[in-house]
Amino acid sequence: MNRETIHTGDAPAAIGTYSQGVRVGNLVFVSGQIPLDPASMDVVAGDFGTRARQVFDNLQAIAAAAGGSLNDAVKLTIFLTDLDNFAEVNEVMAEYCDKPYPARAAVQVAALPKGVDVEADAILAIE
Repeated sequence: MNRETIHTGDAPAAIGTYSQGVRVGNLVFVSGQIPLDPASMDVVAGDFGTRARQVFDNLQAIAAAAGGSLNDAVKLTIFLTDLDNFAEVNEVMAEYCDKPYPARAAVQVAALPKGVDVEADAILAIE
């Protein structure tokens, strides 16, 4: 199996034992991204929308480093600590992904790394 690690300084460095992304064939698996500023590695200040946009900015940066974009996403998973943010995360996602949208799951979880309220990962198919 041909496996390539994807890394960019435009997204936060891994804070654990994982890679930002891994390409196998034409599929790119993007690790979960939280609202960290890649330069400071701090959680971005602001409201939920600001944090969700940072998550998608981070996903987009890794997609770009792999030679694609979030329009190449075939599957997204969004983790929320409060499903009351579901409608707003939908609005933010629509800013980053064109129709037809990828398959997606959005689930409420008890906690996320660094105490954040949103995380997302992606699977891209890049030709």
